[in-house]
Amino acid sequence: MHERVQLLPVADSEAPEFLAMAAAYFRELNPNFVASADWQSGFFSGVKNSPGTYARWIHCDGERAGFAIYGIEGHRFLPRKTAWVYEFYVQPRFRRSGVGREAAEQMLDVLRMSGSSKIQLEITSGNAAAAAFWARFGFGKVSERHVLHQRPK
Repeated sequence: MHERVQLLPVADSEAPEFLAMAAAYFRELNPNFVASADWQSGFFSGVKNSPGTYARWIHCDGERAGFAIYGIEGHRFLPRKTAWVYEFYVQPRFRRSGVGREAAEQMLDVLRMSGSSKIQLEITSGNAAAAAFWARFGFGKVSERHVLHQRPK
């Protein structure tokens, strides 16, 4: 483990910086992403106020290298818990340096100790680099999610 990589809590006062980095991440996943008014006003508070959810900066040698959002939820139908990696982002200049691997290991250690029955995450369709990254930790594809987008009324 490298001492140079740390997961540090995102403070409420850091909302603007967090939202800016999150918007960059979502635009990288989907170039058509637009930070709508409800996203700008609700995303950060939704993350911070969600029980069992952790918002962490990924720091490398004192610099913000990305962020992670992860947590534990009650299973929808069974008396057990499920751990989730909701979002995991490493800025391009820190990629392929071991920062993502070390941050992911730290995050997965927390989730493994939660007593959950499994750890889940979603990978955007076509993101082969993310699929390969998470496969190194033992994640494998078990389903596909299909979405019907609707326009607001």
